[in-house]
Amino acid sequence: MKKWKCTVCGYVADAETAPDKCPKCGAPKEKFAVLDDAAANLVQRSRNTNALHCRLVSLAREIEAVCKEGIQDNLDAGCVDVFTKSLAQSYDMMKLSMTEMAVHVGKNKWG
Repeated sequence: MKKWKCTVCGYVADAETAPDKCPKCGAPKEKFAVLDDAAANLVQRSRNTNALHCRLVSLAREIEAVCKEGIQDNLDAGCVDVFTKSLAQSYDMMKLSMTEMAVHVGKNKWG
């Protein structure tokens, strides 16, 4: 399947032919350009990497919830310390992936 990029907004469609109009900006079919194999591969790899970043953020959010529950349970100082440190690390994981996704968007690597 080919990848077609809207030259107006950057939307990438996966189809044998360009769409009649861009689903994002409404540009006509003539505004789409077919991507060569290297560019199409980069789009596919970017989609995969961005999905992995989204999963990492989601997992970090789960860790965040577990840590907050552990802190609230407050069994003992050692447990609270582990949950507090892990909470801080979950925030760092989220910020790293979110920042990298922002970089991808800035470089038009969202796909």
